[in-house]
Amino acid sequence: MWTLYVAALPANGWNWIAVWRRNYLAWKKVALASILGNLADPLIYLFGLGAGLGMMVGRVDGVSYIAFLSAGMVATSAMTASTFETIYATFARMRAQRTWEAILHTQVTIGDIVLGELAWAATKASLAGTGIGIVAATLGYAEWVSLIYALPVIALTGLAFASLAMIVTALAPSYEYFIFYQTLVITPMLFLSGAVFPVNQLPGTFQKVTWFLPLAHSIDVIRPIMLGSPLVNVGLHIGALCFYAVIPFFLSTALLRRRLMP
Repeated sequence: MWTLYVAALPANGWNWIAVWRRNYLAWKKVALASILGNLADPLIYLFGLGAGLGMMVGRVDGVSYIAFLSAGMVATSAMTASTFETIYATFARMRAQRTWEAILHTQVTIGDIVLGELAWAATKASLAGTGIGIVAATLGYAEWVSLIYALPVIALTGLAFASLAMIVTALAPSYEYFIFYQTLVITPMLFLSGAVFPVNQLPGTFQKVTWFLPLAHSIDVIRPIMLGSPLVNVGLHIGALCFYAVIPFFLSTALLRRRLMP
């Protein structure tokens, strides 16, 4: 049993690049539409809530509400971009298109494929998050240089959520089951993690729950960087994101080995 699991892990440190490159070459054909699709939802939140509620709310934590919201939307866009790439596009490559089946006839292992897929999802998350950051910087809600410092955290956020979504991909029998993950996990996390309003406005019980949410840890690093505020507990937040990136990777690899190689 253990030997079979080890055989499913990445064979080396570079095979995953071939999987990443394959996805990149396919994505290039629809790059513009893909980028616009990833930016649409966060931008709607940014301008819809920012312009509407911003007039009533005023300033939050010493900054305008739309500036507060824009930092949350950077992390949120990374979350949604990597999640949707993993639960829909990756699932299609695994099942409907049978791309994984073809790849597994080479020296590439399941672990190599999963790692390549996660890296690709993190790449798309970086593009989406940076895109929202560029909009915020253009409108004066963040400093341009802050995007450089925030980019590694955006990429790590994408990797963490892609890794979590890969578990859902490994377990879901069909596309229809992904709506449960979106509705019961992703959407509540958006409102509980401080993206739209400060966490300290939540009831005490919910404030404790936020410590276990990867999006909250991402926002607690990205928002101070973008707003020029002091970073607090940065090691804890980065460590939590790394935990959510690494542990689900090994779990999803084991689940996919059982699903694809019974």
